[in-house]
Amino acid sequence: MKYVLVTGGVVSGLGKGVTASSIGLLLQACGLRVTSIKIDPYLNTDAGTMSPFEHGEVFVLDDGGEVDLDLGNYERFLDLTLTRDNNITTGKIYQSVIDKERKGDYLGKTVQVVPHITDAIQEWIERVAMVPVDGKEGPADVCVIELGGTIGDIESMPFIEALGQFSYRVGRENFCLIHVSLVPVLNVVGEQKTKPTQHSVRVLRGQGLTPNILACRSTKPLEENVKAKLAQFCHVPAENIVTLYDVPNIWHIPLLLRDQKAHEAILKGFNLLGVAREPNLKEWTTRTEISANLHDPVRIAMVGKYTGLSDAYLSVLKALLHASVSCRRKLVVDWVAAGDLEDVTAEEAPEAYKAAWDLLKGADGVLVPGGFGDRGVQGKILAAKYARENKVPYLGICLGMQIAVIEYARSVLGMADANSTEFDSETTSPCVIFMPEGSKTHMGGTMRLGSRRTYFKVNDCKSAKLYGNVASVDERHRHRYEVNPDMISQLENAGLSFVGRDETGRRMEIVELPTHPYFVGVQFHPEFKSRPGKPSALFLGLISAACRQPNTIPQNNGHLPKPVANGTSNGHVTVKPHQNGHAFKPSNGSLNGVYSNCNGVRF
Repeated sequence: MKYVLVTGGVVSGLGKGVTASSIGLLLQACGLRVTSIKIDPYLNTDAGTMSPFEHGEVFVLDDGGEVDLDLGNYERFLDLTLTRDNNITTGKIYQSVIDKERKGDYLGKTVQVVPHITDAIQEWIERVAMVPVDGKEGPADVCVIELGGTIGDIESMPFIEALGQFSYRVGRENFCLIHVSLVPVLNVVGEQKTKPTQHSVRVLRGQGLTPNILACRSTKPLEENVKAKLAQFCHVPAENIVTLYDVPNIWHIPLLLRDQKAHEAILKGFNLLGVAREPNLKEWTTRTEISANLHDPVRIAMVGKYTGLSDAYLSVLKALLHASVSCRRKLVVDWVAAGDLEDVTAEEAPEAYKAAWDLLKGADGVLVPGGFGDRGVQGKILAAKYARENKVPYLGICLGMQIAVIEYARSVLGMADANSTEFDSETTSPCVIFMPEGSKTHMGGTMRLGSRRTYFKVNDCKSAKLYGNVASVDERHRHRYEVNPDMISQLENAGLSFVGRDETGRRMEIVELPTHPYFVGVQFHPEFKSRPGKPSALFLGLISAACRQPNTIPQNNGHLPKPVANGTSNGHVTVKPHQNGHAFKPSNGSLNGVYSNCNGVRF
């Protein structure tokens, strides 16, 4: 097994996750099998209880693991199906060591960070690296490991020590360290400054790790004299120093690395130059060029609670982008704070109220994503009502589906107090109720999580056609509340159609309004399984309907046919990257091919 470790220095948010994903994709293109591990040094056991405002979205895996959003990048770039063990946290490591100590596994020894914690980290890495995640038998050839945070963080120190020991244990020919560091350009002098990277590498070397490759983040390619200076002071060959400069979207990063021969530096260190082939990124290149050259827009109103931090909906944004590129349209996301659509805002902040409704009414499609809590719920209900009554394509995910059902019960069935018991435990018309699988007292890992099967009960429906007329689909879940099965007959008699259900028939998974061009709600999260070349079927349905392309039906269970390079014109994007985000900010103001009225997307 070969190991590639990606670390970061100087500041956080440089894009280690995208770099690790791109390295993995490049090695895959060379014919190698790749797996991936993300190390998060925080004490939480997993990301499940973290606020999206602080940490971005919680990415959910097939096995129900609630993990860091970078694992979503790995799955999308590498088309892998990872497990919860592919995300290592300080909490998991310490818990496993304490559990062993309680059972007496250490035979009375004093349990310490070194060697017990560091040994546990190394054993975890070796064990998980051997688990195949690409659908094939046997272990992968290369494991790409990303260490979260920045070098020098106190919480990272046990991992740095463990990885230093690990590099010695597996041997230099089986270990490659890529250090992602910032080379800033001061506007006053316009010169690329190397001192931050020099200091970062010095700290790294002082902790027992020596970088083999430097990946330097900068606004433009490194000048040759800057490379020479870094090579001299960081003890890294000049040919092993690559620049991750500003590009139109993150799909360009694997191409940047390929063009700068990053794969050759890695393969040379692994003694695999004679084994691996030249990287084949033809399909990836074609898709990247199409994305960069689209000009006909499709506007999607994203009505949510966390519109100030688009990282909270990162996978939804990616799924929208995948579907938009498939439909050859440039995605424009209009962020609508759900609370701004409510009557109380009309009184307190009429300008924000008008702006929100203008965005909603100007959209080609409406999407209400998942969420928790009652803030903004009334605004989401109003958005669903507007989309339903005005025949605007609508996709509701998790809470977005529940919102659509509540709105229908209020407006069509006349149940004025229809609600979810999550928001009103005393409602006399409980359309959405707490289902018995979860826990009301413990937060972490107690929801209905992971991949579950949905069976189509109505074959002649939009969702079944979008999925390729299959009998069932497996999608990932993350929720506590579900549509009340005792109210289904009333709702269906009034015109709603619950076309997808679980194996018991009691859990509602997909709802449609047959008389509407595209009004779909799903209890699961289809965004988690969307891939650049295999867009989610339901997102593709939304974008197709928003583009007035109702005949665009994906084949192969929602997988997109290979793209054709027919993009035209020049699509510039006006979204600004989040200040502390993992963004590769393009010099022309564009970011990942997505227009936006909000303050950015972290990648």
